[in-house]
Amino acid sequence: MKATIKDVARLSGVSISTVSRVMNNPELVVPRKRQRVLEAIRELHYSPNALARGLIHKRTGTLGVLIPDISNLFYPAVLRGMEDAANQSDYNLIICNTDTSTVRRNSILKVLYEKQIDGVIWTSEPLPRDSYEMFDTLDFPVVLAATHSPDYEIPSVRVDDEQAAYDATVYLIKRGHTRIGMISGPPNDPISGYPRIQGFLRALRDHQLQFDESVCVEFGKYHFEDSYEAMKRLHGKYPEMTAVFASSDERALAAISYLHENQIRVPDEISVIGFDDTRMAGMSFPRLTTVAQPLYNIGYLAVDKLLKVINGEPIEELRTCVPHRIIERNSVIDCTQQAVIK
Repeated sequence: MKATIKDVARLSGVSISTVSRVMNNPELVVPRKRQRVLEAIRELHYSPNALARGLIHKRTGTLGVLIPDISNLFYPAVLRGMEDAANQSDYNLIICNTDTSTVRRNSILKVLYEKQIDGVIWTSEPLPRDSYEMFDTLDFPVVLAATHSPDYEIPSVRVDDEQAAYDATVYLIKRGHTRIGMISGPPNDPISGYPRIQGFLRALRDHQLQFDESVCVEFGKYHFEDSYEAMKRLHGKYPEMTAVFASSDERALAAISYLHENQIRVPDEISVIGFDDTRMAGMSFPRLTTVAQPLYNIGYLAVDKLLKVINGEPIEELRTCVPHRIIERNSVIDCTQQAVIK
């Protein structure tokens, strides 16, 4: 049977409270007794019960992470950053897939409350009022990762989605592309939908390019299959385009798949740029040029902020905007160089 704190106290000849002090405040115990307790712990292979320690310290050393779709290529690097930051502070994560369901999300929050977690990281989605009120009722410290909330004073870590989309579009324009299409998420998505559409359109306007938004922008949900169909619709109504900005790498890979299956060469006939810089971006053929979010850093900084909130430490910046950059690979061709060669 697993040894208990009573077994340690009995073997070392001290009280249970002395054993507890050795584990939590060893400097308060005289060296002779402390040594006896430590020897008993080693002999019995005693490991303190995490829940019991949590009741003492009012901490369980666990954080909940709410993810709308765990299958999305975006999340592995973000979660790796979260794991590393949590482990460095002896915390563990409970990863919860909400499947964008309000009912499921609320059920998960109740379970996390029962497990007495110390805080929550909310990822990617907008934060609705009912969830904010539930966090407030359950007294959960919250940090937002890869999203933000203009309505509530909640710490967050993200990129500037509008500017990143603008820069991606300008990257194509500077390489001679004037007929550019976009595959976007839903326009009513205030996090990665609407801001990226606005960045794309602003770049076209700033460079005096003629466009019809109803023609050059096509919308889809967040999965590969939806994006494939969106690319099919976009190409059907805008066949003269020479480049596509896809607002995620998964959408970009779907676009490349559609083009390949229809004998349209990438990048020779149509260039494609993505958004995120997931691992798959460097594994596709051609390898995907994309806007890189610092996914690992977003996860790491989100946990770091949450632990500061839990520990009552000051946060220097409520809403942190991390830098993005464009990773050049092989899916975009420079039309200006082609013109010189011809």
